[in-house]
Amino acid sequence: MQTQKTLAQQFLTEAEQKTISALIQQMEQQTSGEIVPMVVSASHSYPTAIICGATALALPVSLLLMPLVSGLFWLGSQNVWIFIALFLTLYGLFYGLVRRFSWLKRLFLSRSQVESEVQEAALANFFTEKLYKTKDANGILIFISVLERKVWVLADAGINARINPGQWQGIIDLITQGIKEKRQCDAICHAIVHIGELLKTHFPHQQDDIDELHNLIVR
Repeated sequence: MQTQKTLAQQFLTEAEQKTISALIQQMEQQTSGEIVPMVVSASHSYPTAIICGATALALPVSLLLMPLVSGLFWLGSQNVWIFIALFLTLYGLFYGLVRRFSWLKRLFLSRSQVESEVQEAALANFFTEKLYKTKDANGILIFISVLERKVWVLADAGINARINPGQWQGIIDLITQGIKEKRQCDAICHAIVHIGELLKTHFPHQQDDIDELHNLIVR
């Protein structure tokens, strides 16, 4: 039985993943820097968004259906128990829908929470994937969280000592725009080339260089 693909797996086709991995290998032949794009389905489960979404959808629908149900069963239109029964039934239905469908959950996400969760997840994965352990402290993570459509770039100390971290905003904007236009593979590839050009100036390729990190992580 074929399992359903995660958001991250749907974000890039297998062919696109191979294209990105091959490009990273090509760029890393010109620099000792390590470029690691990472695609995750979501940075957080956002239970509050699910509750808010289910409530926001169930409440007006319950109010609209209450007179109809009251009329069908010859009940008083102001019967509070009708409303409660409808609301609880619809809340359970909408809770499941908001939880299951990412496009629906996205409507109820808090912008401030999204920013916080994506940054925190990017930082956690920077350490989990050991980007801080490269020989010259020159690993860079391109973190893409699909549910939130957010991108975060984190570079190790060696890179930030030589390249202004403010330059990463351009990379973030490039990939974010590509996601909006549904050409995420092309945008990621352009970002990789741009980062590679920056890194090779400060971290040229050395004869004893080895590939220390994954070329692409999708989970």
